[in-house]
Amino acid sequence: MRTTIVTSIAKKEIMDNVRNKWIILISVMFALLTLVISYFGSLRSPGWQDLGVTIAGMENLITFLVPIIALMLGYAAIIGEIERGSMSSLLSMSTTRFEIIIGKFLGLASVLCFMILVGFGTAGLVIAVNVSNVNYLDYLVFLGATMLLGLVFLTITMFLSTIFNKRSAAMGGAILLWFLFNIILPVVFLGLLATSVDITTIGPSSTIIAPDWYNIIQFFNPTAVYSSLITIAIGPVSSMDFSSIIPLPSWYSSWLLVSVLLAWIILFFSLAVWRFQKKDI
Repeated sequence: MRTTIVTSIAKKEIMDNVRNKWIILISVMFALLTLVISYFGSLRSPGWQDLGVTIAGMENLITFLVPIIALMLGYAAIIGEIERGSMSSLLSMSTTRFEIIIGKFLGLASVLCFMILVGFGTAGLVIAVNVSNVNYLDYLVFLGATMLLGLVFLTITMFLSTIFNKRSAAMGGAILLWFLFNIILPVVFLGLLATSVDITTIGPSSTIIAPDWYNIIQFFNPTAVYSSLITIAIGPVSSMDFSSIIPLPSWYSSWLLVSVLLAWIILFFSLAVWRFQKKDI
C-alpha cells in the first residue's frame, strides 16, 4: 500500500466536502443544538446546565442525527465514483482498490470526526465558561463514543455503496438502514423481551431484570451499544434513561462496549474491502 496515494485520495474526499460547505453547516448545527439544549433543556433549573445534563439531552438526538450524517457521507463513496466514471480513471493509474477504499474511508472519517469534535467541542467550551465544576473527562468520553458511533455507520454505508449499482439504490439502502437500527430493531427486541417478561406488572418505580440473551442481542444494534456505553462511562444521564427501567447487566463494561463498536467498524470495513475487490466496474 502506497501511503502517498492513500493520502491524496483522503485529501480529495476532505476537500470535496469542504467545498460543498456542508461540513461547516453541520458543525454549526451540532454546536447550536448543544447550546440550546444546555440552556433551555432543563425545566427544573433554567439557564446554563452542566455538561452531564447536556449529554442527557443530546444522547437520543445523537443516535438519530449522527447516523444520518454518516450515511449521507458514505452512501455514494464507491458507487458515486463508478457512475461518474472517475473510478475507472483512478484504477487506470495503477491505483489498487484497497488504496482507494482505505483512502476514502480515512478522508470521510476525518470529515465526520471533525464535525463532531468542532460542533460538540466548541459548544462544550462555551458551556464550560458559563458553568462551574465541569467534568471535562465525561465530555471527552461522550465525544469519543459519538465518533465511534459515526464510524460504525460510515463503514456500514460504505459496504452498501459497494453492493448497489446505482446511487439512488444506495441512498434507499442507507435510509432503510437508519430505520432498521433506530426504529425497527428496538421494537423487535422489546417484543422479544415481552415474551419472557410479564410487562403488565411493571409499576412507575419497577425495574425489569432482562435475561442475558436480551443483553447480548443488543450488540446487534450499534445505537443501543452507544447508549449503554454512555450510561456506563458517564452514569445514567437522565431520569428517563431506559436503564432505569431495564438495568444494564453487571458484566457490561466500557471496554466491552467499545470493543463491540470497534468490531462493527472492523467487520464492515473488511466486508467493504472484500466486496469492492469483487465488484465489476
